[in-house]
Amino acid sequence: MALAVFLSVLSVLSRLQAVKSGSGDLRNQPVNMLANMSPSGGGGDECDHVMNLSAAERCAFVKNTPDCNMEDGFINYLHVAFCLLSPNLTPLTITLCIIWLLFLFLILGLAASKFFCPNLSAISTSLHLTHNVAGVTFLALGNGAPDIFSAMAAFSYPHTAGLAVGALFGAGIFVTTVVAGGVALVKPFAVASRPFLRDVIFYMAAVFWTFVILYRGTTSLEEILGYLVLYVVYVLTVIISAFIYNRQKHSVNTSIQDVAHLPDSEYRPLLPYSESTSQILLSSLNPVDNRKWRRKSWRWRALKVLKTPVEVLLLLCIPVVDPDKEDRNWRRPLNCLHLITAPLVCVFTFQSGIYGNYKIQGEFPLWLLIFLLGLFLSAIAFFTTTNDRPPRYHPLFALLGFVVSAVLISAVASEVVSLLHMLGVVLKLSTTVLGLTLLAWGNSIGDCFSDITIARQGYPRMAISACFGGIIFNMLFGVGLGCLVQMVKTHSNVQFELQGLLTWILVGSLGLSLVLSFIIVPLCRFHLGRTYGIFLLLFYAIFLVIALLTEFGKIHIIHT
Repeated sequence: MALAVFLSVLSVLSRLQAVKSGSGDLRNQPVNMLANMSPSGGGGDECDHVMNLSAAERCAFVKNTPDCNMEDGFINYLHVAFCLLSPNLTPLTITLCIIWLLFLFLILGLAASKFFCPNLSAISTSLHLTHNVAGVTFLALGNGAPDIFSAMAAFSYPHTAGLAVGALFGAGIFVTTVVAGGVALVKPFAVASRPFLRDVIFYMAAVFWTFVILYRGTTSLEEILGYLVLYVVYVLTVIISAFIYNRQKHSVNTSIQDVAHLPDSEYRPLLPYSESTSQILLSSLNPVDNRKWRRKSWRWRALKVLKTPVEVLLLLCIPVVDPDKEDRNWRRPLNCLHLITAPLVCVFTFQSGIYGNYKIQGEFPLWLLIFLLGLFLSAIAFFTTTNDRPPRYHPLFALLGFVVSAVLISAVASEVVSLLHMLGVVLKLSTTVLGLTLLAWGNSIGDCFSDITIARQGYPRMAISACFGGIIFNMLFGVGLGCLVQMVKTHSNVQFELQGLLTWILVGSLGLSLVLSFIIVPLCRFHLGRTYGIFLLLFYAIFLVIALLTEFGKIHIIHT
């Protein structure tokens, strides 16, 4: 948390410095001087060239180069690196930014797993959706939220589109090789043939479609809508396949009956006990389960200590509805507080907080109006409800939690993209390699642990289905929604600025891994053993080595 405060102070100082520089000497410098500062010789449209200048010239270049403007983040990291801090402190700056990046990934993971996914599950339950429909729509959106919002943020500008491409394709290779290989090593099993072939075929179609768009360097509205239509076709295929399978299963054995799910009463007290309002509020803000704490290892406890402050802040701002609990997670004092804090979080985080300073008619702050409305609704909810029974409109809190967590995840994803862009400029790394490494690993590491854990618990088929089904959603919606939002903003087709050979190695490697899986798995009679798992891990290691050698110029195209 001290690091977060430190970087927030840096943000304020950098913005103040930017305001002061607007009337300083730099604005009066000749245009020709600023043009000569860019190695490209033009008006300075490429921020990547800043490292080719001397330390004294970098700050002026960053301030006067449009490509260096970071409008989608709370902190202008390039101003911090080149204007606010001394060039001698660059190693310290990079170290702090990497720690801050890990902290942002922690926020993304907690917001998605603890708030976004449960509320989506509650919404699907309230709408009485089947497990198949919920799994390929709402739950897929919940699991892929970090990837999708990161891609949408990266597609906001042409110079960071490579970051989105690297992240989506890099995460695809990581999940289909490292995660799938880990599942095969942990629990060798026979994969379900038809669902496996279905997912691989749809994923190959999505990869090929993306390859065509990247090769052309631009995309149209019709192609982007086709992306979304392709996912609709995939969802319908899943639903129809499940319907046919269930009918066949029912015809074979009609004696199987659904067993009603009973809530756990292991720790229900023998005598009724009612907590006071203050006790409910304090217990609701405590993310540590004492029973689980005693059973866990010291590593889990250490990580929980790091996550607890973030969880408490998120619990203060985002409501969570749990249909599996008897009281549906109704916490009267905290839920009433959410009616105040949740809208304020949306105001201060939506589009990097531009509405935080907005004033109605130039006089009345928007955030104050939202606060007063929230206070009014909170008072009504508090005095018309009780602690022990949720109101009829309690499912609406799931919708509120979904919106707030989505806005928060989008804001954090934009911050991650801005930070990775700065690291790419300082370290002279392309946005593609940053996407396929740091961003892909950060967004996929949770899937890695969860899928391998599911496999260890005896559900390897579920784990392998998650490996392929989730990334189909991430690619189609990550590219589709990202480009669609950009088209709405610019009223023009999306242009891609990609990093040459590395992009094609990335696309080709993902396509090759899918083709090999499509051929090898049927030849092995759909049995995934340890040999296949080792093959997938070696494939990823070779891909990563080739990608890094290409990034550092050891592998390149020879022009004749």
